[in-house]
This record gives sequence, C-alpha cells and structure tokens, in this order.
Amino acid sequence: MQYDPIKRSLGRVFNRIPLLRRIFYFLLDLLLLRAWHIKKAIRQWKKSHLSETNILDAGSGFGQYTYFMSRQSRKWHIRGVDVKTEQIEDCNYFFVRIGKQHQVKFRYADLTSYVNESAFDLILSVDVMEHIEDDVKVFKNFYESLKPGGMLLISTPSDQGGSDVHDQHEHSFIDEHVRDGYNIIDIEEKLKSVGFKKVEANYSYGKPGKISWKISMKWPILMLNKSRAFFVLLPFYYIIMYPVSFILNYFDVYTKHKTGTGLIVKAYK
Repeated sequence: MQYDPIKRSLGRVFNRIPLLRRIFYFLLDLLLLRAWHIKKAIRQWKKSHLSETNILDAGSGFGQYTYFMSRQSRKWHIRGVDVKTEQIEDCNYFFVRIGKQHQVKFRYADLTSYVNESAFDLILSVDVMEHIEDDVKVFKNFYESLKPGGMLLISTPSDQGGSDVHDQHEHSFIDEHVRDGYNIIDIEEKLKSVGFKKVEANYSYGKPGKISWKISMKWPILMLNKSRAFFVLLPFYYIIMYPVSFILNYFDVYTKHKTGTGLIVKAYK
C-alpha cells in the first residue's frame, strides 16, 4: 500500500490554510487509533510535568502530535525533527501563522545522527522506528538526548501483523517499512541495552483495534489507490462507518491486550 502519494494529496489540500490544517489534525485524531493511545499517554505524563518542559517530536511528519502537545501547556517547548524537508517547511509555516513560533520549531534531522545531550524531558516517536534500519543507534541517541528521569514514548507496529503481515512468506502491506514489526521482548531488550533503566511495552491494536483499522484506514486507502475519485465518496463512507470505528477505538484504548498489531512503549532514563 502506498501511503506517501495519499499523504501528499491530502497535504496539498490542507497544508496552507490554518483552518483547514486544524481540521486535518482533527480528522487524523479521530481516525488514527495510534493517536488515541498516544494522547492518553501524554495526558498521563502531563500530570507530573506542569512546569517548563522540553519535548522532541522525533519524526514529526505533518506536526499532528506537536500541535496537540503545544495546546497542553504554554510552558511546553517543542522541537520537531524530520527528514522530509517539505513537511518541515509546511509545519514551520503553519505554526508561525497560528502564533506558536516561539513555542514550537521544526528542523531537518536524521535520527541516526541527531543528538542533543540531556536536552529533553520527553521524546515522542510515532510510527518512525519501523522505517529505520539502525534502530539501536537511534535508541542510543534518544537516551543521550533525554534528561535524567526523562521518558521516551514510542508507537510502532508489532510483529503480530503490524504491517498487515501474518505469515513469514508475506510481504509488508505497507511498502515503506524496513521491518514488519517489533517483537515486544526484542524492543524492550534493545532499549535496555542502550541504558534505559525501566521499559514498559504494551500491545495496542488488539481485536477491536484491528477491525477499526481496516474500516477507518485500510479499506479507504485501498479505494483511493484505485482512483482519486473515491475522495468524493469518502465523507459518505465515514458517516456510515465511523460510529462503529469510534466504539472499537474506545475499547482498544481502555482494554489490556494479550496481543496486538501495535506497541506503545515507554522507556525511562
């Protein structure tokens, strides 16, 4: 499945007008189950971080999570980094337009070489690590960039079908991934090997989440890959299907899963 062409098409529609971009973020927050899990984790973390705080959005993409965090507290100072320069430019443009340029800044950075020693209280990495071959190097850079007591929060596919791969002979449904998902023990051991003293890894996208993902993401993107004409039909599709997806997402976020196609990982320095 080719996500990038769809992302670029959406970006051309939403990127330049602040109101449309806010709507875009709102829609992403509604549709993406990972956003539900990440926002829950950030709200929990917020309870003990109400003072001046420095945050790194590592692989900031469209800036969806940076925008959410910037609204949690004016005392949160956020740096977004990404390897896609067009997204960096779009994000800087948007956050200047909405008056958050003193709180939020974006820049180009390769996570395999980016280190800002003991600079951040929180590092957020959402759907990034499955794209990076040298993951241990990035984990080490994250560890060195965190302040003592800081937290790394990761969302990534698991090896239980996180790239829609369910058999060793299948290829990833999502072409951009360099691995088909993390084994929960493997990612815990890798994080501990670079110095993290405490690691909590839990499955997301359990049974309800897997169904919701197919309804809200997989099937619409398959349709859009067939023809852009499906953009016209999408609003009607979601009017019918989103209530079902919403209920499934709620149960996924507030249920403990024995297995799942996603992982939410918290690692503490």
